[in-house]
Amino acid sequence: MATISAVGPEDFADILAQTRAFIRKEVLPREQEIADTDSIPDDIRKNAAAMGLFGYAIPQEWGGLGLDLTQDVELAMEFGYTSLSLRSMFGTNNGIAGQVLVGFGTEEQKSRWLAGIASGEVVASFALTEPGAGSNPAGLRTKAVRDGDDWVITGEKRFITNAPLADLFVVFARTRPADENGTGIAVFLVPAATPGVEVAPKDRKMGQEGAWTADVHFADVRVPEAALVGGSEDVGYRAAMTSLARGRVHIAALAVGAAQRALDESVAYAATATQGGTPIGDFQLVQAMIADIATGVLAGRAMVREVAARYVSGADRRTGPSAAKLFCTEMVGKAADLAVQIHGGSGYLREVAVERIYRDVRLLRLYEGTSEIQRLIIGGGLVNAAKKSATAGGR
Repeated sequence: MATISAVGPEDFADILAQTRAFIRKEVLPREQEIADTDSIPDDIRKNAAAMGLFGYAIPQEWGGLGLDLTQDVELAMEFGYTSLSLRSMFGTNNGIAGQVLVGFGTEEQKSRWLAGIASGEVVASFALTEPGAGSNPAGLRTKAVRDGDDWVITGEKRFITNAPLADLFVVFARTRPADENGTGIAVFLVPAATPGVEVAPKDRKMGQEGAWTADVHFADVRVPEAALVGGSEDVGYRAAMTSLARGRVHIAALAVGAAQRALDESVAYAATATQGGTPIGDFQLVQAMIADIATGVLAGRAMVREVAARYVSGADRRTGPSAAKLFCTEMVGKAADLAVQIHGGSGYLREVAVERIYRDVRLLRLYEGTSEIQRLIIGGGLVNAAKKSATAGGR
C-alpha cells in the first residue's frame, strides 16, 4: 500500500532549506567541539527539537512532521554532510525504534509514547542486536516469559544506540522457539527506569564521537501485558525486518551526504593546496580521484531517490533497500579513502574534516545489516523469485 506524505512539496522545500541552513551554519562550525567533547551541545539538541527533527518521520497525528521516505532521504543527505552523531541523536526516534511503534503499536501504545518521541522529550532505543545475534534476528537469545499478567525479560543487548540517554527501550525477545504458528519473536516497550534494566558504560568507538552506544542488560525485567507491541507474540520479527528495510534506505542517503562532504572538501583543497608552486588540482591523477568521488555521489543520490520512491509506492521494500545500502555505504568508504589521499599527509591529521569522515563512515557498512547480509538478501531474493517463477511456469 502506498503511503501518502502529510507534507506537500512547498512545505517540504521550506523544511529542507531550514535543515540545510541549520547544519551548515550551526553544526559544521562546531564539529571539532562535538568530537573533542564526545557529545552534542545542549543548544544544538534544543534547536533540533524545536525544528521537529526528533519526529520528522512520525505521523502528524502523533505530533511529528509526517514526512515519507522520499522526503526522509533528502533530509538524510543533509544530515550526512556533518558529524554523523547529529543524526544519531534523533535517528532512532524517527527510524528503527519509532517506526516499530508507528507500524505495529496498538492505539494505546501510540498514544502513550509517540508524542514524546516526536518532540524529543522521549529518546527511544532499538534493542535488537546481541552478542550472538546481529544482522539476523532469528538468532535472538533474550527471552520473555509470561508470569501471570506480566512478562519477565532476561538477556543482553549490544551496541545499542542512545542507550545511555534512552527513556524507552524497544526490546526484541523470544517467547518460544519458532514453530508453524510464527517466529516466536516479540517486541516490548520497556521504560529505561524499569527495575532490572542496566546500561553499561558507553562504548569507546573508532569514530562518530557524540553518538553514544552501550550494552544493555535485562535482569528479570517485569513489564505488563500492555508493553507487548501490537498485543502479539509474533510481531517482533516482521517489525524488525520492516523497520530495518526502511532504515537501510535512510543510511544509504546518509552515506551520500557524507560522500558529498568528502567531495567538497577535496575539491576545495585541490584548488588551493600547491605542490611545487602548482595547485594539486591541476594534476590529472588528482582530478581522476575527484572524478571517481563525484561519480559515486551522483550514482548514489540517484539510486537513493529511486529506491525511496519504490519503497513508498510499495513496489519494492526488500531488494532495493538492501541494494541502496550496499552500494552507497561501500561508495562512501571509497570516497573517504580517496579524500584522505587527495589531502596527502594533512588528511591523516585530526581536526581535518576528511580524517573524521574516514572514521565516521566505516560504521555504515556494519550496522543495520552488514554489506555481506545485504548481498545475501539481494542475491537470495532474486534467486528465490526466479525459482518460484519457474515452478509456477511448470504447472
